[in-house]
Amino acid sequence: MNGRLVAGRYELATVLGQGGMGQVWTAYDRRLDRRVAVKLLRPDKVAGGENVAELRQRFDRECRVTAQVDHPGLVTVHDAGTDGDELYLVMQHVEGQDLADHLAEHDPYPWPWAVAVAAQLCAALSAVHAVPIVHRDLKPSNVMVRPDGTVVVLDLGVASVMDTDTTRLTHTGTPIGSPAYMAPEQAMGGAVGPRTDLYALGVVLHELLSGNVPFHGSTALGVLHRHLYEAPVALRQLRAEVPAALESLVLRLLAKDPQHRPADAQRVYGELASLLPSAGTAHAQRPPGPMDPTRPFLRPHAPWPDRPGTGQEGVQVPAMPSTPPSNTLPPTPPAGPDIAAAVDEVRRLLDAGRITQAVDILGGVLPAAAAKHGEHSPIVRMLRKQYAATLMEDGQFRRAFPELRRLADEFATQSGPADRQVLQFRYEAAQCLEQLGEAGAALGEYRTLLPYFEQYAATDPVVPLEIRRRIGNLLLSVGDRATAREVLGRLLYDADRVHGPHHPFCVELRRTLAWLGQVRA
Repeated sequence: MNGRLVAGRYELATVLGQGGMGQVWTAYDRRLDRRVAVKLLRPDKVAGGENVAELRQRFDRECRVTAQVDHPGLVTVHDAGTDGDELYLVMQHVEGQDLADHLAEHDPYPWPWAVAVAAQLCAALSAVHAVPIVHRDLKPSNVMVRPDGTVVVLDLGVASVMDTDTTRLTHTGTPIGSPAYMAPEQAMGGAVGPRTDLYALGVVLHELLSGNVPFHGSTALGVLHRHLYEAPVALRQLRAEVPAALESLVLRLLAKDPQHRPADAQRVYGELASLLPSAGTAHAQRPPGPMDPTRPFLRPHAPWPDRPGTGQEGVQVPAMPSTPPSNTLPPTPPAGPDIAAAVDEVRRLLDAGRITQAVDILGGVLPAAAAKHGEHSPIVRMLRKQYAATLMEDGQFRRAFPELRRLADEFATQSGPADRQVLQFRYEAAQCLEQLGEAGAALGEYRTLLPYFEQYAATDPVVPLEIRRRIGNLLLSVGDRATAREVLGRLLYDADRVHGPHHPFCVELRRTLAWLGQVRA
């Protein structure tokens, strides 16, 4: 395949890695005369020949969401699309060494290096979670250490293409991710959130500091069982020089219950900041060499490579911002925009799959439409419905949530709280909460909505079943496996009657229940 041209532009050169879902190549961008990395995915291999069209749509959406994240600790996405039977993702080519190889070459791995790697990962994860995206597969082989010591996270968004239906979209029914780094809620097929990535960060830190992952075994099921039921060995029993504060942080990151882990990546960074090396520490007495992860903290923004004889200045480690960066706001509309023309342009863009541009136009035209026709006019409500739906399609759940709640409140005032349209807005808002990692709030809203939707079960039984599935998965994510098993067991009985036992919905439920039963055994 050497020399193959992807999308008429990217000439493949050498294979960097491969797995069951596809390959990663170094490639040459003929148009811009630069090296890039190209990831090729086979939808039929991932989906087992089923749901290929759905996977392609999800791939397009997740690539758009991923491209919105701008952070130096994340690999940059340049392009994405379809070439023949394959999906392709074009990324920045990162020079350096993956963290797994970096660890293998430095035994034991200096604990200040481990702290510096983790701190950089926290900065990247904070930007990712603000979108929100959950990486789902953070591990050393998905992290690159550059020659100047900066750390870059790879494969962002590729695992989240599978969304919450990972058990249905793989050959084996195994959730997307690597068992050694997989949080308990992810292993059980429950809803994932930012704290799922923090658990994986805890596994990575434990491995850097001890040389081994905290839980290992001869089979994937054995590893997952240990994640669920065994306590990790405290690091200072394995390596006495590890600071007590660092040991305590790793144990909290590895908590079985997501609610017992640190609240977010910024909090973790704050705890790591006090352990980062500074110019006055013994570690800083020697100038940082190639691939030293502490260098960005000891010599921030310094040119690379360091020239011999340069002095080591004292450096203040910057604190993380108190709030995550907000999404880019839509542009301010020009004076007196043509609303009808804007609506036509949005339709054209949506038909062409250019969703992010459609979002910006809708967000820009809404204030002008409200000023011209009134905040509660039919045309403004129509625009708001389209705006919320397009934000959902674009994966911008943080911006979609208040729009959906506002629509629900306005329609409830007019038609009553049990109106079907009101319930649909609230259901979509609950999905936003779930995607934003607000498991408790989403669970409460789904439980409130379920009796209303069950009133319509005679004409539409699908939505109540889906809500019950989401409730079961969220119960798994908060660690209530006994209740989740009961909820999903009753759901399977009813779903078999509605869909038939061979429907993908029922097959997925059986796989989740089988995992629950195997782990209990």
